[in-house]
Amino acid sequence: MRAVIQRVSTASVTIHGEMKSAIGQGFMVLLGIETADTQEDAEWLCNKIAQLRVFSDEAGLMNKSIADIDGEVLVVSQFTLHASYKKGNRPSFIKAARPEQAIPLYEHFISYMLQLTGKPVATGTFGADMKVALVNDGPVTIVMDTKNKE
Repeated sequence: MRAVIQRVSTASVTIHGEMKSAIGQGFMVLLGIETADTQEDAEWLCNKIAQLRVFSDEAGLMNKSIADIDGEVLVVSQFTLHASYKKGNRPSFIKAARPEQAIPLYEHFISYMLQLTGKPVATGTFGADMKVALVNDGPVTIVMDTKNKE
């Protein structure tokens, strides 16, 4: 499972011209699920994100977590995070999980993040053509992969 976490001042998802979700200060999480991923991967990743200390404290140091700032989380599924680009110029997505496997893991990730943060998690719609807008604060962007836990 791979995630691109961006610290944002605002973020939103629009589908077919209608805003589906919007958040203020917090994390915009692009989530890629591959065939080898499990619920344990989702929970490990949620724990890392929920405890990630990249928000400024009173001294201006990145020392606060999402809970410390009462921030929000927006999660958008993105199978293209598992693109294989080694051969040719057209990426292959062979490692990306099929919807029948990915959707339950995506939903588990969202519900587990809700448990950890105690706040509703904003989402996109799995498989939809989404327009994502955000203001990256910093910019701060962190990439995490459950295959690199060490």
